[in-house]
Amino acid sequence: MHRRSFLTTAGAGAAALTLAAAPTRAAAAHRSPSRAPAADAPLLHRWFRDTYRSLDAMTTDFGLTADKTDLSRPGRPVPSRQTSPTNIGCGLWSTVAAAGLGVISRGTMRRDLARTVAAVEKLERHHGFWLNWYDAYDGSTLTQWPETGAAVRPFLSSVDNAWLVAGLRIAADADPSLRRRIARVLATADWSFFYTPYDAADPAQRPGQLRGGVWTDTDEPTGHHYGALNTEPRMASYLGIADGSLPAQHYWCMYRTMLPEWEQEQTPGGSYVTVDGVRVWNGHYSYRGRKLVPSWGGSMFEALMVPLFVPESAWSPHAWGRSHEHYVRGQIEHGLVEEEYGYWGFSPSNVPDGGYREYGVDAMGMQTEGYLSHGVVTPHASFLALPQARGEAVANLRALARDFGAYDDGYGFRDSVDVRSGRVSDFVLALDQGMIAAALAQELRPGLLQRPFRTGGFASRVRPLLARERFSI
Repeated sequence: MHRRSFLTTAGAGAAALTLAAAPTRAAAAHRSPSRAPAADAPLLHRWFRDTYRSLDAMTTDFGLTADKTDLSRPGRPVPSRQTSPTNIGCGLWSTVAAAGLGVISRGTMRRDLARTVAAVEKLERHHGFWLNWYDAYDGSTLTQWPETGAAVRPFLSSVDNAWLVAGLRIAADADPSLRRRIARVLATADWSFFYTPYDAADPAQRPGQLRGGVWTDTDEPTGHHYGALNTEPRMASYLGIADGSLPAQHYWCMYRTMLPEWEQEQTPGGSYVTVDGVRVWNGHYSYRGRKLVPSWGGSMFEALMVPLFVPESAWSPHAWGRSHEHYVRGQIEHGLVEEEYGYWGFSPSNVPDGGYREYGVDAMGMQTEGYLSHGVVTPHASFLALPQARGEAVANLRALARDFGAYDDGYGFRDSVDVRSGRVSDFVLALDQGMIAAALAQELRPGLLQRPFRTGGFASRVRPLLARERFSI
């Protein structure tokens, strides 16, 4: 996905970052019971309404949701020129959520979905998939970056395409009149295009994993595969397994941790098991006394974006469910106890002073030079934690709004806050607002956006895999 960690099977990563000293704060000030009272529902509705308003304002007349909006000039928000498949998917599922929560009418939902589907039908595609960057205002393929004029090399991203396909599936489920059109659009999206088949005799070259993508000017695939299991590219894996274009064996070819002899963030515990002909290192990390399956960099959306849609915790309560709980607890304790920021929630986001950067809890990621928190808290991370720690998430978000002015009545939460300096981002990002909208929809109306991922191939092919999962945690 654009602006995400690229996950390699070998473990090479970004340069190490240095964490500045953090001030001591009263960590207990923002703790609360694990579930918030029903009285929070009006507040969650308000947060959804304003978040959706920001996404609606980012959606152009052509029907595509722009990548981000600059709010630095009061009264004159400026949406970006560019959009990506992920941004478009966020716009689709947020529109469905808005109708399901009564923020817009079903007639408005149908009109807006039809407009976006019409735009998607016009976008340039290769091998049945969408390129990574388009002009949000006319759908043309970007060849130059709008902000700098730098050349944009045409690229098909497997994970970005997964989020657009997810959004289209949700749209088809919500509006039956669109189902035939969307089925035609998706008919040529064959996930095996990104897949390197598994060969037990040569797993280094044939690992049974998905490539990060393909450069369309040369039809050259990326040099890396998405090897780590607990990262957001598994959405593409689930989609391919569900529609039959990927074998179920692919699920077992992804790494719970890197192999024990490989250099990584910590020496994993675990043991080898053989499942469906694949020798699987069933590994885990430990962080603050809890076992979990690490992500690549230790960020929140790597672990918890996918279960907004695929009910991993329900289908795999003792494996995925437990790992997700421990992952959230690790994020909370990193911010409140280990670093004593007084706030928590670390995930790739806008840098408060400008730009984009990966943030996370280094010890919960495989990468040796992983994502550090740097005191930058992003609200979408708290929203992703609602299923595991609703009370603490709501309290953390209230504190960010109260202590830093991080909430905008017209646009929802700003993208990030440096809690050491007090600097609040000037931007809202479609990706992060889309996660917030989906998380709130799941909290306020459970299952609303999950319906397409609980039936068909997800029920018959993906669910049995998750039921068989036995993490060593």
